Amino acid sequence: MTCTAKEVASAIGAQLEGDSTIELKSVAAPERAGVHDLIYLDSAKQASRALTSAALCVIAPLGIPLAGKTILRAANAKLSFAKAAAFLIERTPIAREVHPTAIISPLAKIAATAAIGPYAVIGENAHIGEHTQIGAHSVIGAGCWVGDHCRIHPRVTLYNGVRIGDRVEIHAGAVIGADGFGYAFGENRYTKFPQLGIVEIGDDAEIGANTTIDRGSLGDTRIAEGVKLDNLVHIGHNVQIGAHTVIAAQTGISGSCTLGHHVVLGGQAGLGEHCTIEDHAIAGGQSGILNGKTIRSGQTVWGTPARELAKFKQSFAWQAKLPELAARIKKLEEQAQR
Repeated sequence: MTCTAKEVASAIGAQLEGDSTIELKSVAAPERAGVHDLIYLDSAKQASRALTSAALCVIAPLGIPLAGKTILRAANAKLSFAKAAAFLIERTPIAREVHPTAIISPLAKIAATAAIGPYAVIGENAHIGEHTQIGAHSVIGAGCWVGDHCRIHPRVTLYNGVRIGDRVEIHAGAVIGADGFGYAFGENRYTKFPQLGIVEIGDDAEIGANTTIDRGSLGDTRIAEGVKLDNLVHIGHNVQIGAHTVIAAQTGISGSCTLGHHVVLGGQAGLGEHCTIEDHAIAGGQSGILNGKTIRSGQTVWGTPARELAKFKQSFAWQAKLPELAARIKKLEEQAQR
């Protein structure tokens, strides 16, 4: 898509300085940009990258001089750049039409503007919304509801009864709605506990590749609006995740955990069952949060077991000194034995 700098500035709410007629076609890093690419910087120390770039137009915060460039001034340059990219770049379609090899139940309800790729399977009473795209070899189980403008990439599996909101993106290989890991032990064996709930995913969520979200047991598993899950994340049964929470790759969340809104979990974090992570809390990468533990609102924790960041740093510093301390203790023991 080709737009003028003025049109992009208007679309993202930026203040334009310079030539409003410059044509912009895409976005790029400064070193790779051409004359029709838009770039951005968010600090003065990056100014030299922008000045030496072939790009004619740059998004930058107030107060950073960039002689010879047309500037779109924005308080949050990175956010404005992301908005500009969405405005300029048309995303590659996952599917363009209903492919003749797709297997669609006669009882499914498919919007006229929906597109379904090769060998996809749509089950009985499934609903596919307007302008939603279903990738090749994906399976949408019976009774699923997929909202409008969703992007379901190839080989995604939605088990029966999953409910997906509008503008949700689910990347390849994700499995939504499999049974949770629930068993009752007795008579010297494990017996499967009922897994009768569903999974609900709110509007504008994004689910990473090969991520798995289990259905609830007697309740439901709920992912609220705007949640972003990285690749290879596992969400256990009955988990509740609040709005605009972000979870990095290889994190595992055990059953019946509750996360508030705007929570941040670093990569490879592990949560035991029935944990509570309150609003705006942060758990660093590889944090281990024990069963039933509560992380308070706004708290930042790290380590295993997870503890406040200041305490983690203190204990980590002492751990680094252990070889030195051990040597000193050994020396003192030798002196005491003389």
